[in-house]
Amino acid sequence: MEKTYVLTTRVPSVFGLLYKAGRAISTPKHKSPVYWANRLYRDKLYEHLISRSFDAVVTSHLFPAEVLTSLKRENRLPVKTLAIATDYTCIPFWEETECDYYILPHKDLVEEFRKKQMPKEKLYPLGIPVSKPFRTRGSRQEAREILGLPSRLPVFLIMTGSMGYGRIEDTIQELVNLYGSRAVIVVICGNNAKLKESLENQCKGHPNVIIQGFTKKIPLYMDACDVLFSKPGGLTSTEAAVKGVPLIHTAPIPGCENRNAAFFARRGMSYYCQEPAQQAKYAKLLCENQFLRFRMAEAQRRNTNAGSAEEICGLLRQAVGSDEVTPCMF
Repeated sequence: MEKTYVLTTRVPSVFGLLYKAGRAISTPKHKSPVYWANRLYRDKLYEHLISRSFDAVVTSHLFPAEVLTSLKRENRLPVKTLAIATDYTCIPFWEETECDYYILPHKDLVEEFRKKQMPKEKLYPLGIPVSKPFRTRGSRQEAREILGLPSRLPVFLIMTGSMGYGRIEDTIQELVNLYGSRAVIVVICGNNAKLKESLENQCKGHPNVIIQGFTKKIPLYMDACDVLFSKPGGLTSTEAAVKGVPLIHTAPIPGCENRNAAFFARRGMSYYCQEPAQQAKYAKLLCENQFLRFRMAEAQRRNTNAGSAEEICGLLRQAVGSDEVTPCMF
């Protein structure tokens, strides 16, 4: 899977074609090759479920949902199942799964999932859950002090994703052209050491450009920044929106990320543009116009649910008939 993902970052049209093909062949009645491939490890999952005496299984990925579906069709599923859709669209193959509950990112997506013949009574538009540090916007000043960032300069945060998809170098250059030394640009490269080294070499002459590798301080960086640039992954976009961070969506990997970006942009939750020069102009606009920042934050608040995790836990308690929920990750 990782090799396929890397390929899509280099040849994005490949993923776009695969995504379109998936939408074309996916039906509730006829299981796809994706289902049959994931079915191969159903026995191992079954043994694990039995050995640990689970009451319910929660998955945020399609593939485990496919395995759970295969067990259910064999009458070997002794647990309740809940799947969380983490993109703002019904991606191919969700409709061939048979979980007990589906958590959707937004109420406006219910009809799209229904058109894929997914039972309405199983669809719960509770929003994508995010961890506690993303649920409130912390003090910008305190975050900057902790991170050692200047208190009075605009701070632009660029999150590349681990594969570094998009024209990151151009985005950095456009911001430098626009602001020079009058702003700080923080680039989070994740585990992509090659990208980090490349950007460090490119930005040697720009002390206000900070290239950062993997960090657990993303919530702090979001608190500290004036504007976030990010490719439109469903979870990161939701984290930013729940936190109320001014957001610019950059180049998506073709497929569900196009739809994520369009969903956000249509509702005023982000600006969406693939051209680095225009992205920089949007960033300047958001920095200088308090009304635009406020309007975007309000749109984000209206269209996300900071309490999603608690509501999902409540649904699970109801499903298993117990007030106590003990989580176990695997």
